[in-house]
Amino acid sequence: MLKVSESLKGKVIAVPENRQLSLLSNMLSKRGAEVISVPMVSIHDAPNSKPILDWLEAFINEPPDILILLTGEGLRRLISLAEKNALKTAFIDALATVDTLCRGPKPNQALREIGLDRKFDAETPTTEGVIARLDKLEILGKGIAVQLYGEEPNVKLISYLEKRGAKLSSVAPYVYANKLDDEKIIELIHAMRKGHVDVIAFTSQPQITRLFKVAKQYQLEAELRAGLDLCNVAAVGPLVKDVLNNKGITVEIMPERTFFMKPMVTAIVKFLNS
Repeated sequence: MLKVSESLKGKVIAVPENRQLSLLSNMLSKRGAEVISVPMVSIHDAPNSKPILDWLEAFINEPPDILILLTGEGLRRLISLAEKNALKTAFIDALATVDTLCRGPKPNQALREIGLDRKFDAETPTTEGVIARLDKLEILGKGIAVQLYGEEPNVKLISYLEKRGAKLSSVAPYVYANKLDDEKIIELIHAMRKGHVDVIAFTSQPQITRLFKVAKQYQLEAELRAGLDLCNVAAVGPLVKDVLNNKGITVEIMPERTFFMKPMVTAIVKFLNS
């Protein structure tokens, strides 16, 4: 039996996630929370696989010095495409010769799934944290490949690498696609505005983008902001927190050191029972 200090009984928590939706929802439900699951974003392979396949073949033929992995999803999509084209073994062999720099724990996990480990960790799981780590490395004239976050071009990181004289290549192996069911998102906005939600737990930037896009489309922006003010906003890590802060949303809950699902649940429990 859970201690009272570990329970979420009687609390309503909104989870606007698609990837790992059931994992986070289950962790919260086991602590007694009522979970409102609203899948907002789905992920698909990039519609044109040729540029990615070309990138994979170039990577295999002439591996870079450093590969920057911004997401675990990106590495898994690259491996999947390589496997479909009989390149999986060659890609993993090439990857084993490259120093990898991971933005956070998710790309670390994806590497471990294929028996590899990263060489470098970002200072923090953000673009700024990646750049802070690169500041300590000699990269002039080095080949550096960047696996991008969805279709986000990450101008800040790419510009930094160009200014430091790296030989740069980048790849975007997946895209985010909006789900068609706007009605569930609208219901969530109404529930927050009525004060029926104790916490909304954000785990990625596309969730925030989608939520605000739907609110704007249906002229519910004022209601959304009022609802977010009424409930407690949780962010899985600094990157998500910064996106929310930039939209004028205060984040009350965030893990202290490690930024993934389980520490996020722990932070929610601690906040609601303090």
